[in-house]
Amino acid sequence: MGTVPPADTAPASGGLFAAVDIGASSGRVILGRVTGSPGGTRAELETVHRFPNGVKELDGGLRWDFDALFAEVLTGLAAAATAAAARGERIASIGIDTWAVDYGLVNAAGELVASPFSYRDDRSRAAVAPVHQELDPARLYATTGLQFLPFNTIYQLATEPALEGLQALLIPDLIGFLLTGRRRTEATNASTTGLFDAVAGEWATEFLAALGLPKHLFPPLIQPGETLGTLLPEIAERTGLPAATEVVAVGSHDTASAVAAVPAGAGGDEEKFAYISSGTWSLVGVELSHPVLTEASRAANFTNERGVDGTIRYLRNVGGLWLLSECQRAWAAEGYRPGLEELLDAAATLPPGGPVINANDSYFIAPDNMPERIRAAVRNTGAVLPEHPAHIVRCILDSLAAGYARTIADAERLADVRAGVVHIVGGGSQNRLLCQLTADATGKPVLSGPVEATALGNVLVQARAAGVLGGGLGELRAVVRASQQPAEYVPSTVAEHQRAGGAR
Repeated sequence: MGTVPPADTAPASGGLFAAVDIGASSGRVILGRVTGSPGGTRAELETVHRFPNGVKELDGGLRWDFDALFAEVLTGLAAAATAAAARGERIASIGIDTWAVDYGLVNAAGELVASPFSYRDDRSRAAVAPVHQELDPARLYATTGLQFLPFNTIYQLATEPALEGLQALLIPDLIGFLLTGRRRTEATNASTTGLFDAVAGEWATEFLAALGLPKHLFPPLIQPGETLGTLLPEIAERTGLPAATEVVAVGSHDTASAVAAVPAGAGGDEEKFAYISSGTWSLVGVELSHPVLTEASRAANFTNERGVDGTIRYLRNVGGLWLLSECQRAWAAEGYRPGLEELLDAAATLPPGGPVINANDSYFIAPDNMPERIRAAVRNTGAVLPEHPAHIVRCILDSLAAGYARTIADAERLADVRAGVVHIVGGGSQNRLLCQLTADATGKPVLSGPVEATALGNVLVQARAAGVLGGGLGELRAVVRASQQPAEYVPSTVAEHQRAGGAR
């Protein structure tokens, strides 16, 4: 476990923090305010800038338009500075979180040599076999504890033609570098590369050597809560923020920040919880103090990624709401634009027991005609899925809930823990049908929210670094519980039993 401030550290009067929170389909710059006193501290969020994000066909591949992305970050920080100044307040620091795995290559002059590839580009698949010839998958897992995904950073790097003289900066670290001029790799995101020792908490340099990668390909590590640096003069001028504004490392893998803001710990069995960070992807697992590096864990394709304060996010990637958003995009292109609530209401009227698919099959990774892909996957199971969107939506949500239930059961078995409750955070926590189906599939109560868990976790780590908060994850989560009330979903079988007992 990492070192954290003592639990009895007295909080300061309050603070204002900027969270740069970027997902694979959109990004936000959010102002977070932490106020109050021990036992009553609350966090409030205000989105000051939203912007789209997505992959594009650039230079012969699916890439991120990073120049446009960074311009939006600066626009958002300028909006945050303006909002703070209008209230006579000062932003104490900035924290950055994004998705994992992807990186940009920077030369000695600090220039980005090309737009970063997206994990949705399939170039890394060809590198899997050559990497495994040099590094046996069992050996890889015994060191890194990382689940196999063909787009993991280790496989992407193996496709690069030349890396001498370059450094790889993961996306949040690249943004931090352009803001401060300092190169570091934040540990929670480093743990997703396939080149990080899960026990030692350091780079697995022997793997870099085995693959012929430069020893210093990645910058040194930085932990959540440590200060990366202050703003470059030109960044301060463009944003209107003081040059002394600090950029603080947070859980820069967005799931690490989201899990830090799970409102667990209210007492009893809830202190042992499963979580689902539900968005474009679903990250499903439990929080541990030590990695699980067994062969059974590897066979189940579980990952051991770092969380805030040295915790282990023991989880498996499951397909996410990408399936639903891609269906909506396809239907819109055909002129059919129902609202999401309309689709969910129609799907909720359908009976249980419909067809399901493997929602995390790589078949669904690339953007294409998703409704037809889903119908084809159902046909491959020997079932038939009607073409009406309500049936497709219900299939997606039933499939996700079934995948969640399997993954939680596997995590409990492999890590020898028992979760008394499931917390769903992120955008999917607003999907009432998905939450209820998850409660039904797992047989466990589901608590949904906060929606903005990632931004909350980002802000709370900054607030602790500034001395506004003290203590460990328990104290941070107490602030989340005081700030937002989660909705509860009871498994249908339990609810029916309770109703029957009440009727008697």
